[in-house]
Amino acid sequence: MKSPFSRFFGSSEKQGQEEMIEPRQTHLEEVLNISIDKIVPNRYQPRTVFDDDKIEELARTIHTHGVIQPIIIRKMDEDEKYEIIAGERRFRAMTKLKWAEVPAIIRNLSDKETASIALIENLQREELTAIEEAVAYQKLLKLHDLTQEALAQRLGKGQSTVANKLRLLKLPQEVQESIMKKELSERHARALMAVKEKETQLELMNMSIEKHWNVKQLEEKVNEIINPPVKSGKKDKSKRKLVSKDVRIALNTIKQSLSMVTKSGIDIKTEEEDTEEFYQITVKIPKKKS
Repeated sequence: MKSPFSRFFGSSEKQGQEEMIEPRQTHLEEVLNISIDKIVPNRYQPRTVFDDDKIEELARTIHTHGVIQPIIIRKMDEDEKYEIIAGERRFRAMTKLKWAEVPAIIRNLSDKETASIALIENLQREELTAIEEAVAYQKLLKLHDLTQEALAQRLGKGQSTVANKLRLLKLPQEVQESIMKKELSERHARALMAVKEKETQLELMNMSIEKHWNVKQLEEKVNEIINPPVKSGKKDKSKRKLVSKDVRIALNTIKQSLSMVTKSGIDIKTEEEDTEEFYQITVKIPKKKS
């Protein structure tokens, strides 16, 4: 029977996709003490920001009660090193405690399997920032050749949830970093997405952080930029009248010139079109006189 994890990412929309294995085996596995110097972090770890206070708290818990669950590692090809598959927070806590060895279970996993387990494990913990979650979705889509809809189904989430997270990756890097640092919330970021110009997005981001704007205040500022108030007054009206007069003069001049050409014996044809942006006149002059 397939494990739940195999069913979860066992196949993509293309045939012949290799199956994933379950991160937690059902049979008893040997726990080994591995030198901490031989262990390196997971290169596919979606979490890029670790809370030092929480790591310190975990270190105190481990110091008092020991490690309840060993970390999962895999053997690397070079230098007899091991890469963490699951349990990086525990590894960091034991490093703080200056342990010489770490209790670990060794698994024989491929790069794809290692990446998927690391991504899914962290997504299930729901401790990632919105940007880290978006990056994890992006990597899973690429690893398993999935559509957003298929990924959402496998994660038990709505397609709009996945799509909205992925759209955050289109924001400038500075905005993404502010979300990672929790200077801005995900809702703040969504408000900024309504603005197209990067410079304006960054300016609004800085103002929002400096002035401690809530989401509603930022949305109001964004709306002012997108829909500026219409100015009224004599100056504006006179300007519009001047523009209209200039257009009429230009059109009359062109029509008079065309009339002179017609009187010279050339049978020209004209087509006029009045659009919102401009007044268009198309002139067709025959190469031969009729």
